[in-house]
Amino acid sequence: MSQWRVTALATPEAAKAFASLDAVFALEGEAITHDPLSDVIRVEFGGLRYYVKRYHGAGKGARRFVGRPRVKAEWQNLKHFAAWGIPTAPIAAYGLERKGSAFHRGALITQELVGTMDMWQLASTDDARLSDRAWVEDVSAQLARATRILHDHHFAHNDLKWRNVLIDEHRRLYFIDCPTGAFWWGPFLRRRIVKDLACLDKVAKYHLSRTQRLRFYLQYRRRERLNDSDKLRIRQIVRYFEGRE
Repeated sequence: MSQWRVTALATPEAAKAFASLDAVFALEGEAITHDPLSDVIRVEFGGLRYYVKRYHGAGKGARRFVGRPRVKAEWQNLKHFAAWGIPTAPIAAYGLERKGSAFHRGALITQELVGTMDMWQLASTDDARLSDRAWVEDVSAQLARATRILHDHHFAHNDLKWRNVLIDEHRRLYFIDCPTGAFWWGPFLRRRIVKDLACLDKVAKYHLSRTQRLRFYLQYRRRERLNDSDKLRIRQIVRYFEGRE
């Protein structure tokens, strides 16, 4: 069984190239990443560039049959972001194929966000923008808002690293790459919230001041001051990766 959809965002030339899963898996382009289960290439059609993420498998054993395939989780999560008002990569095509009840393959194609750079690139190159207080304040407020929206919907990103946050030349922030994000409740959600915030702070502590990191948390909480529960959570955040770095 195969389900495949090309959206209106694809140009006519791209829509033809993305017409089916067979066509997508036959595409050749600039190699971006590759692992045992998936690969990402970049292609260009009609003057626009697209990222083609192709999943060749769901893993070993029961993973092929149980749970939501990663590719499906990824396109559903990007749709959630867009519905919640969080800027993200526009989806040009998506779908998957099963053999019997087992996942066989799938793909997600997103349009390039022109002029963007991920936050990890900024950090790893000591980009001057991270020393610009006004720039950091603006980006911090956007990041705090987007993260709070996720958590207000009982959703945790589960991989909220700087490399999965893009910034464009106009300081607009985007969330991308979220195949492991999911909805949680109660203590499970609280634990995942701490993980999301700890992932962001893991890099921030090396590139931002304590004041900037605290301001981000207050923006996230929509508060002027910390209360006792905030202080407890901050301790959990800063200790989350202790012994694992």
